[in-house]
Amino acid sequence: MMKQDIKDVMFTKEEIDAKVRELAKEINEHYQNRSKDLVVIGILKGANVFLADLIRQLDLPVYIDFMAVSSYGTSTKSSGVVKIMKDLDLEIENRDVLIVEDIIDTGLTLKYLTQNLNTRNANSIKICTLLNKEYRRMAEIPVDFIGFEIPDEFIVGYGIDFAEQYRNLPYIATLKEEVYQE
Repeated sequence: MMKQDIKDVMFTKEEIDAKVRELAKEINEHYQNRSKDLVVIGILKGANVFLADLIRQLDLPVYIDFMAVSSYGTSTKSSGVVKIMKDLDLEIENRDVLIVEDIIDTGLTLKYLTQNLNTRNANSIKICTLLNKEYRRMAEIPVDFIGFEIPDEFIVGYGIDFAEQYRNLPYIATLKEEVYQE
């Protein structure tokens, strides 16, 4: 049933795997000899698949934690009002932090999140995203590690959902408009 909702495959499993390896190499080089206390924070729920694949490629000691934040509610567009649904369990004071996101769109959620985390006295806060929609940015945020730049399409797969479905697709695809505009 899910396959009939797909318009086009944007990135295959193989393309995603190669990009994850490339990002992990950049991250390994950046943090080499720098951090004994790297905390990798996955933003739930979308980034969990990407985070799992990424950390298996890291040749660094890492701590893993998750945050759940929402600015979408049940809409397909960000409201700009950010709500923390699940906060960190780990302390990040005096540690390097790497935020892992599935997709960055307006940047409003990440701007709020980085401001919030900055108050916790981390050594550094860097951002890694698999997908980036730079032209949709409404908030200035530095993104340190970027997988793919993507057009303004409604996408699903590889952890990214529509109405809590399609996360289990091994690729990233565009969704037919009639599916999300019903």
